[in-house]
Amino acid sequence: MRFVLSTYGSRGDVEPLVALAVRLRERGAEVRVCAPPDEDFARRLAGFGVPLVGVGPSARALTEAAPPPSSLPEHAARLIAGQVEAVTEAARGCDVVVATGALPAAAGALSVAERLGVRSVSVTFQQLTLPSPERPPLAYPGRPLPPGVTDNEVLWDLDAENVDALFGEALATGRASLGLPPVDDVRGYVIGDRPWLATDPVLDPWRGAPGLDVVQTGAWLLPDERPLPAGLEAFLEAGEPPVYVGFGSMPMRESADVARVAVDAVRAHGRRLLLARGWADLDLDPFDGRDDCLLVGELNHQALFGRVAAVVHHGGAGTTTTATRAGAPQVVVPQAADQPYWAGRVAGLGIGAAHDGPTPTFASLSAALGTALSPATGARAKSVATTVRTDGATEAARLLLTGTGLRTPHTPA
Repeated sequence: MRFVLSTYGSRGDVEPLVALAVRLRERGAEVRVCAPPDEDFARRLAGFGVPLVGVGPSARALTEAAPPPSSLPEHAARLIAGQVEAVTEAARGCDVVVATGALPAAAGALSVAERLGVRSVSVTFQQLTLPSPERPPLAYPGRPLPPGVTDNEVLWDLDAENVDALFGEALATGRASLGLPPVDDVRGYVIGDRPWLATDPVLDPWRGAPGLDVVQTGAWLLPDERPLPAGLEAFLEAGEPPVYVGFGSMPMRESADVARVAVDAVRAHGRRLLLARGWADLDLDPFDGRDDCLLVGELNHQALFGRVAAVVHHGGAGTTTTATRAGAPQVVVPQAADQPYWAGRVAGLGIGAAHDGPTPTFASLSAALGTALSPATGARAKSVATTVRTDGATEAARLLLTGTGLRTPHTPA
């Protein structure tokens, strides 16, 4: 069988597809991944012999450019056009298209599958895009939810209107290029009636919603066998477990002094520090002169997180799951989108602290670290770690190969 896995987003959107691609290939399937053409994504996939079909602009370049909210429709049009072009070519003769990532990109990939008569599935790596009476939707930039409205069903109706206003015209244009009619409900088209939720049931329990038969597979994780750099190994062996601080693909524009804040807050607790450079291009003060801090680049979090005293991060789904699975206490400093949700889950499970807001100060980060570094939090984190599923990608591959839960060709959502 042949599969096309399509996404547009940051590392957290691509890494799960790496895990799924590997599990499908182990079972004899042919796999292509359509994703942003960033060098680190291509290198990661190439390490497993999976070809990357580049779609759209570099995700990192787009993040660093910080386009204004008013440009969302224009950006959506480019994403959908890129999906139509790249996925159409990649998916010819394939058996299944797996669509995830930014909603316009998923809409474009699903439209290509519809046009080619290929089965498909819509996947999300966090449940906040799935309508539920349990909680309100996420607000789109430039389109805040009305502050006086508290009825979640009303808010989800407004969300559907916002999605149509932002992305409807772009999707209609993309579908017209495929010879397809427009859709009346863009969000409903992408989600369908049986979406997949690729998250851990303990960390992210799905409580159900009318009209949705959600398939929760578990998070798509892949054992990472890469060794840690020799310099990092030497640092870890030279003293007590350090605190890791890293914000992944977040640019941290509102926190210009976050590296200095992290160093001071961690030292205040008598701990050493690992600072990850990330897309914010963080750095250590070259004039500090002390040897209790180390700057690191992209590396194996699975191997590292079990050896640190705590993990301070932005709250991406992948980082949160990896830290939880490693039994590492966490401080989540949420920046955007679903990250406040993951911060709340970490705090709610008692495995760490949710920082109040995206901009840490010495006082606020020190207080959060006090919670994370407490013996009670450490014990709870180790306990919860034993409950995290590790077979999500394997389960997803099984469902795909057996055709379970897929949209049939030309069947509207």
